[in-house]
Amino acid sequence: MAIYNTAILTSDTTLVSGSGNRAITTVIVCNTGTVDRELTMYAVPSGGSVGTTSMIVNALSVPAGDTVSFDQEKMVLGTGDNLVASADGTGLSATVSTLAV
Repeated sequence: MAIYNTAILTSDTTLVSGSGNRAITTVIVCNTGTVDRELTMYAVPSGGSVGTTSMIVNALSVPAGDTVSFDQEKMVLGTGDNLVASADGTGLSATVSTLAV
């Protein structure tokens, strides 16, 4: 198992990349700021791009001082696949837990 911690920027931020086959078991996003922030997340296939066809979370409001967890569904990243996120301001951080498969 591996854990990746990343500050989510207002530009597209890669949270984790596939190298071999890697299952994402949990994504936890924490808002450490004092204002609500919107989170957008994408599952981008190898050779693909960020856009509406790869969007998996669209402008989800994360309240100030709160945390959201995505742990109900699992996703397997192959080589070159990426989990990408962006926010509408600073203060969001992501922790992604993965497992080699």
